[in-house]
Amino acid sequence: MRIFKSLAIIFLTLVLFSCDEDLSKDFKIVFKNDSKTVKTTEVLRGSIKALKDHVVNSVEIKFQNKTIEDVQLSEDFSIGLSQLKLGDHEFQVILDIQGEKVKLSETIKILNTERPKLYTYEIINTYPHDMQAYTQGLEFHGDTLYESTGQRGESSLRKVDYTTGEVLKKVELDPFYFGEGLTILHGKIYQLTWQSQEGLIYDLESMNLLSKFAYHESKEGWGLCNDGRQLYKSDGTDKIWILNAESLEEESYIQPTTNKAVLNQMNELEWVEGKIYANTYQKDGVVIINPQNGAVEGVVDFRGLRDKVKQHSTLDVLNGIAYHKDSQRLFVTGKNWNKLFEVKLIEK
Repeated sequence: MRIFKSLAIIFLTLVLFSCDEDLSKDFKIVFKNDSKTVKTTEVLRGSIKALKDHVVNSVEIKFQNKTIEDVQLSEDFSIGLSQLKLGDHEFQVILDIQGEKVKLSETIKILNTERPKLYTYEIINTYPHDMQAYTQGLEFHGDTLYESTGQRGESSLRKVDYTTGEVLKKVELDPFYFGEGLTILHGKIYQLTWQSQEGLIYDLESMNLLSKFAYHESKEGWGLCNDGRQLYKSDGTDKIWILNAESLEEESYIQPTTNKAVLNQMNELEWVEGKIYANTYQKDGVVIINPQNGAVEGVVDFRGLRDKVKQHSTLDVLNGIAYHKDSQRLFVTGKNWNKLFEVKLIEK
């Protein structure tokens, strides 16, 4: 009787062990040349190898918006990358093993093929700017400049005459908030706050607060711009989130990517003739990003601009990009700068 009990215990143990077994360890994704870093002009090639014998009913591959079904084990697969987003993305393989779904995944880095163009700048005009403004967001609506400023207890939303620097109207934020980027769409001003996990929505004409919106996927509020249809939001990571203009939920994202690396800490954002201009936090530069795939197509070197403003104890970094659409003029400033610069970009 004891023998039968012992055999039953051993059998039950084996059954439980087999149920808990991680079958994903019995398979491997093998990429051509063992490379998980590829360029947009390349084709991602590889195969799924079985390390142990299993009855596999089906193999499915998912990568960004592409799905390949009925893949055979050990047979090569190939995926064209020219229409995909750049950056780090999860490559998924779903195996059906006698009704059990087994998932394999690897991170693939897609880099741009071309290196960014390099630009310097020429100062066209200089205008006064409030030296007390810790500039976080900057955007024109017609000829009027709207500005979001930061620092707890000092954050504000401003309507500004850019030619004189005069603040025409100012809304003080609750001390709880640290103001960040802003953008204007369909008669409303959208203003981010930093770590409060919510943004603020104002009526454009009255600048009265209408409502608030929550962040979902994005970590913090940094920069904000729009293309007339949807909003683009940076959060300090390597992602620029694409927000639905109605629900303000993050529906997808792009990752700013050069021919060598995925960039992070994109800060203030501005929409300029179909591209996103973004300054990198703590850097004297602006990157020009293709919003379709995240490719960094240009880098603007603004070194030396900070030396042209009044030097004082609270002077901080370049931050603030505004594009006057009607005249196609570009303006930049910084945190606690006493000047707003109209600039022309010159390719090196």
